[in-house]
Amino acid sequence: MLISSPPSQAPTDWQDLGLDRALEALVPELIQLRRHLHRHPELSGHEQQTAALVSGELRRCGWQVQEGVGGTGVVAELGPKGAPLLALRTDMDALPIEERTGLDYASCRQGLMHACGHDIHTTVGLGVARLLASLADRLPCRVRLLFQPAEETAEGARRMRAEGAMDQVEALFGVHVFPSLAVGTVGVRSGSLTAAAGELEVEVLGEGGHGARPHQSTDAIWIAARVVSGLQEAISRRLDPLHPVVVSFGRIEGGKAFNVIADHVRLLGTVRCLDLEVHAQLPGWIEDTVQALCRGHGGEARVHYRCISPPVHNDPELTGLVAQAAVDLLGTDQVEWLEQPSLGAEDFAQLLDGTRGTMFRLGVAGPGGCTPLHSNTFAPDEGCLEVGVKVLTLSLLRRMGLSV
Repeated sequence: MLISSPPSQAPTDWQDLGLDRALEALVPELIQLRRHLHRHPELSGHEQQTAALVSGELRRCGWQVQEGVGGTGVVAELGPKGAPLLALRTDMDALPIEERTGLDYASCRQGLMHACGHDIHTTVGLGVARLLASLADRLPCRVRLLFQPAEETAEGARRMRAEGAMDQVEALFGVHVFPSLAVGTVGVRSGSLTAAAGELEVEVLGEGGHGARPHQSTDAIWIAARVVSGLQEAISRRLDPLHPVVVSFGRIEGGKAFNVIADHVRLLGTVRCLDLEVHAQLPGWIEDTVQALCRGHGGEARVHYRCISPPVHNDPELTGLVAQAAVDLLGTDQVEWLEQPSLGAEDFAQLLDGTRGTMFRLGVAGPGGCTPLHSNTFAPDEGCLEVGVKVLTLSLLRRMGLSV
């Protein structure tokens, strides 16, 4: 569903600025833009066509645009030079997933899909750009839009930051779709929103032999199985349960033939944790635990750990600002304060180093619900587009002190 008229709680100035009328006229165009993006997904670091579309739309409504930031990222600015700078970040990349939604505008690229809502995020960012452009001569602050590549590989934010995308930014806003919330609602949370994340690679080294005589070899597959189960058991008994840690292996490679004992197995997984002190200790703890498990079964191990992203920490003041904007626009019942953070990761956190910011959750579940993120049937309700544009635009305007 679409919100066609503001509730009675909406501030009069929002209507006086003509933003509701402008957005109502814009929504059909945003839907078509989103469907085009959905049809043409691009993997992390390969968002050339998406970036070209974004750049063209931004230039058309008067933004100063810089392309190729951090690879395929786009940065755009609007507002008086030398004024304080606010920023909005949205991501653009898709996933290597074969779509099974059956939508008329389903992905036309085999094996690729916008299964995490980044097509929604990009479209919301373009909607905000259009509304702010209509107020360009009244803006007391500068606004910078970051259309980020490679969020799914946690590389895009770091690359854009390294090329100056966050220079001088005083406050950063972000949004992510949330299939657990109904369309027309938003979720907010102060403090920890997402977890710190790491990438874990374990190489288990054994000694090959004939499958008929396993006692004459050191079975790397059997040891790898012990590593997978042993790590889970060790977490429950060696780490503080008040500071949850998740270790999940998503890929196992090993063996060459059905009747040959494998001498090498490679495990690839992810590690998630909310507590920064615990997260800092995890690489050493995992190394010691894996080495002990492998030695105890006659093998050896090589362990490699890479920190992907720190946790997203939402600034309380900015979060309150977004929450109040959402209440004024949508009504109190449509704004949910989230009790628990997510163990999912977001490289939005890398943009927050030295800068205050906040990210909110955008409800996308239609009447029939919505499948989880990264599902091949993920199909968010497009009514979320109008909600996302409204909440972000009003939050930015209020932060810069414009009377709305």
